[in-house]
Amino acid sequence: MKYRCPLCCHALVLEDKSWRCQNNHVFDCAKEGYVNLLPVQKKNSKDPGDNKPMIVARREFLNKGYYQALSDRVNALAVQFSPNMTSVLDIGCGEGYYSHRLLKAISDVQETEAPLSFNGVDISKSALKFASKRYSDIDFSVASAFEMPFFDNSFDFMLRIYAPSLDEELKRVMKQEGVLLTVSAGPQHHFELKELIYDEPELHTDEQSVIEGFDLLHNERLRWVLKMDNEVDITHFLNMTPYAWKLTDEQKYDLAHRGLSCQLDFKIELFKAV
Repeated sequence: MKYRCPLCCHALVLEDKSWRCQNNHVFDCAKEGYVNLLPVQKKNSKDPGDNKPMIVARREFLNKGYYQALSDRVNALAVQFSPNMTSVLDIGCGEGYYSHRLLKAISDVQETEAPLSFNGVDISKSALKFASKRYSDIDFSVASAFEMPFFDNSFDFMLRIYAPSLDEELKRVMKQEGVLLTVSAGPQHHFELKELIYDEPELHTDEQSVIEGFDLLHNERLRWVLKMDNEVDITHFLNMTPYAWKLTDEQKYDLAHRGLSCQLDFKIELFKAV
């Protein structure tokens, strides 16, 4: 898989440990293995995306298997609806938990010896430092999901878990009849936390998503109650969510010490590019 230069849109070619285009725009690979394809002039902040403490909290939480049921269901649906995928992109891949488990699921069932290209993209450099060090068989790049460093018609399967993006950009990099799997918050997701923060907490929408250029193939909700009594795990869970900024220190302390029970509600949708 060749990258597209984020400055001039020409092909980037790997020379030693740098990606270079014909206009001599150069992007060096980090020592961890990822390449930063988010030019300074296209950043909206000094260090965009999730910061290191949030990444560490999510990595430690996910490593405990609390969201494995979601990963397992995503992988099963991916293999079911796109059994012959050869080029995969995880949009907003973070520290790589879902990416590497999906790659393993595909490899376990793949019947052909056709090479599999697997890319992960995220705007957080901190996240990809962790991802690249741990999962060297995946190509990671720092870039915005709103302007991805890939050519048109590059992927036959894409995964997007919570990551915001543009419909036209999803359509641009997806092959004809490629499959997109998205995960977003269902109505009851984290509702118990919202009750602690808001006087009148609102449910997430249960409306079917519409993505221009794609037809809906399948949708479902995956729900269970998350119960934790480990202080460290609860702290990691709270710190990896956006609610970390809204809960008081007293509320966090109380939850960590008395235990936490919280509704998980994931909306899973699959689309085909038309």
